Amino acid sequence: MKPRSRLPFYIGVFLLIAAGISLAVWRHVELGIPWLTGEQRPVWMIEARIDFDAANSAVQASLNVPEDPPGFRILMEQAASPGYGFSILDKSGNRTAEWTKRDVSGPQTLYFKAQFVPAETVSKNIPSREPSARNVFWEEPQATAVREVLAQASERSSTPESMTRELIRLMQPDARTQNTTLLVSEENYLDLLVDMLNHSGIPARTADGLKLEDARRRQSLKPFLQIYNGEQWLTFDPNTGEQGVPDSLLLWRQGSASLLDVVGGDNSEVSFSMLRQTVPALQLATMEVDSNGLGFLSFYALPIEEQSMFRMLLLLPLGALMVAFMRIVIGIRTSGTFMPVLIAVAFVQTTLVPGLIAFLSVVSIGLMMRGYLSSLNLLLVSRISALIILVIFITAGLSIFGYQMGFNTGMTVTFFPMVIIAWTIERMSILWEEEGAHEVIVQGAGSMFVAICAYLLMSAPLAGHLTFNFPELHFVILGLILLMGQYTGYKLSELKRFTPMKAYD
Repeated sequence: MKPRSRLPFYIGVFLLIAAGISLAVWRHVELGIPWLTGEQRPVWMIEARIDFDAANSAVQASLNVPEDPPGFRILMEQAASPGYGFSILDKSGNRTAEWTKRDVSGPQTLYFKAQFVPAETVSKNIPSREPSARNVFWEEPQATAVREVLAQASERSSTPESMTRELIRLMQPDARTQNTTLLVSEENYLDLLVDMLNHSGIPARTADGLKLEDARRRQSLKPFLQIYNGEQWLTFDPNTGEQGVPDSLLLWRQGSASLLDVVGGDNSEVSFSMLRQTVPALQLATMEVDSNGLGFLSFYALPIEEQSMFRMLLLLPLGALMVAFMRIVIGIRTSGTFMPVLIAVAFVQTTLVPGLIAFLSVVSIGLMMRGYLSSLNLLLVSRISALIILVIFITAGLSIFGYQMGFNTGMTVTFFPMVIIAWTIERMSILWEEEGAHEVIVQGAGSMFVAICAYLLMSAPLAGHLTFNFPELHFVILGLILLMGQYTGYKLSELKRFTPMKAYD
């Protein structure tokens, strides 16, 4: 009979492992879940302070606030202004923080706070609808000067970006001609650039950016120039012509809307303070997942009690992988197939040394009692049932003894699986009668060794982090276990049988 091909099996295992790794990478990239524990992420806390004098009437203050600033994501927004009504509105595509209050007089101070997280990738600043250049009318002699300057810049450029850079260069003090001197003044420089670009058919607008420096107070916004190149809005420094948004710049306002409007008050001004903070990357990713509606993809959406349960359950595949490796590849014999995994779970709860002492005590006392039960010639079901009850009494006695002696770890003995321990005692007792004490020691020591190895793997902080935050990695564990299930070669512990053959070399 022709042997069955294993190619479909290996293809299935490969797809299983690839799917697990791919989903984990997607969760890391899209949701921001960190690979390692203890990673920190920077967060900028920006506070806008509005000061004005109320004119003893109703007040309405509106502050333009960012929506999707390039290179940043908004994590949190809040206002701190007692007695004022507050809301964030969307007016003609511009987000506005609005404060309202009746019968206000005297100096007033309003606060708006927001947390910004630097984005790993900067998305394109694509508008919801394609903008168009607005019409600008000039009077003579400015009209003639504008035409000549634009013609000169157009000859040296081929794209909207290069046109903007050439125009900025021509408007600099060291390159000015009679035409530019006629047009430019310190007060109208940026507005003139915007008008000239719109006149040439390039949609342009102003923007305000905030330079991020840690622990700075009373900072003002720096004006920038933005043009639309047919695909997205591009940002330029109007003084140097440098294109792009620096990493240390937060674009606070983009568009034609004014930064601050106060109705019912005079002498209004806005200033900014900033503070750089660091937060755990995992905490930050959890907050962002909840805010963007992807919480259903994470165990953090579950109640705390169920999260604790899954943290433990998701460690079991690691223990199963360790047992499969030790039994199939290394060749260590254990008492029961996956009893070491359950013992390792108990060790995770009790810690290693107290858990070992408690387990060995329960098994030793149970073996002595099992010897007495065997002398009664009971049936198997009755013997196991009686043994389970005795194991419960033994663990309860150890817990009480530990508590009286001042050892809190004695109370955690109850984490040991009672039925599994009872069956272990039963199997060891039968093995003692059939194979002798040597085999009991070999399998018992093997079980303890495998349980300790599984405990060390399961108790590693990185293991708990990956299994809980990247549950799809269990597909990789499943694939590795399936591959080990196909192994039929010699176990490493069997190689000692070939040691005498070295004498013939």
